[in-house]
Amino acid sequence: MYGSSKDIKHNLKLFFVDGIFSTPAMTMISVTTVIPFFLEEYGASTFQIGLAASLALICTVLTQPLFGSIASHTRLMHNTFAKILLLQRLVFLAFILSIPIFASDSGVLVWMFLVFWALFNVFAGSYSVFYTPLMLKLLPPDKRGTMRGLGYAAGNLLGMGMAALIPVILGSIPSPYDFVLIFSIGAVFLLINAILFLFMREHEDPEPRVPMSIVRYVKEMPSALRDNPAFRAMIATCTFLIAANPLQAYYTLYAIRVFSATESHVAFLAALAVISNAVGNVVFGPVTDRYGAVASIAIAALLIMSAGMLALVTNSLHLLYAAWSLSNLGSTCYGLSFSVLLGEASPSAKMPLYAGILTTISLTFSSMILLLLAPMLESVGFSALFATVFACGAVSLLMNKLILCKRIIRPRG
Repeated sequence: MYGSSKDIKHNLKLFFVDGIFSTPAMTMISVTTVIPFFLEEYGASTFQIGLAASLALICTVLTQPLFGSIASHTRLMHNTFAKILLLQRLVFLAFILSIPIFASDSGVLVWMFLVFWALFNVFAGSYSVFYTPLMLKLLPPDKRGTMRGLGYAAGNLLGMGMAALIPVILGSIPSPYDFVLIFSIGAVFLLINAILFLFMREHEDPEPRVPMSIVRYVKEMPSALRDNPAFRAMIATCTFLIAANPLQAYYTLYAIRVFSATESHVAFLAALAVISNAVGNVVFGPVTDRYGAVASIAIAALLIMSAGMLALVTNSLHLLYAAWSLSNLGSTCYGLSFSVLLGEASPSAKMPLYAGILTTISLTFSSMILLLLAPMLESVGFSALFATVFACGAVSLLMNKLILCKRIIRPRG
């Protein structure tokens, strides 16, 4: 079902290396640390900083039907996915190299960045409908967590070096060339990551995917929800955890505006995120393999709740670091387990459809939360942020215990 033992070992290595390159890349192009600092440096408003995080969600949602349709018609997904990733990253790198052209007018630069960041995330709509089915197709259930977790952990170690570079670059290279270099390093890592998918060994589907037009893809969404109670339970549980993840962008803004965080503080936040992710990947990969995705999702909810509560009841930069670390641990735990859970809650023949539905619903909800919080932060303060984070974790944990654990039966073997 997953290919020959030789092919499984080959693909395991590639998924391992995937984590090594993708993690440091997103340390340098982080929408929760580097990008908010970049936008703040060029005078962006709270709304624009929130918009950057929200665009990563909205644009992904809008293109789900397109990429879902493409995935359903693709015989071998790895090759198509690699080409989509290469196009995405080459276009974004071209913009990064043109940043000095717009830098003389900070207002123009902020909006140009947001436009190309939106375009970058238009292509991100392919991630869930290609990567998740591909991983479920090529890796056996007992190998989906540990090897990927170790790969991401190794990437986190490299990401620590990248995080250490950030203040050095910001302190020694004049603007805007400092950010050009930081973003370029990230883009190059992403290009290498995209090339990896070209070399995956993919076999024919034992149960052929159902080909869908964009219109049919959209029309099938309601019936997929209506006819699959396990999948509905997954969405009810996971949507709130996904919403908590992009809110991390406001943690950085909080540190800057309340504690006057400098580039060294932002770099330390990036390093803490890397360390937390490394620990999370090493710990929660084997936990997911041994105890199942439902248990891991519950752990993620507890960590998110703890992060929100700690930040809500304290007013200290050092305790914010602790809350930030807990939040990143929760995000890592969720990231390792949700795709495994999706495989347990949906039919393989319609995996792109189900992955797209989860992404569409959860990211639409997340983008609404992000945009609603922006004016609240201006009027009420950052307590609204951390209360929302706590609520997201609490509701997810409640849904897990009330419905998810009753609907998902972990497959044997």
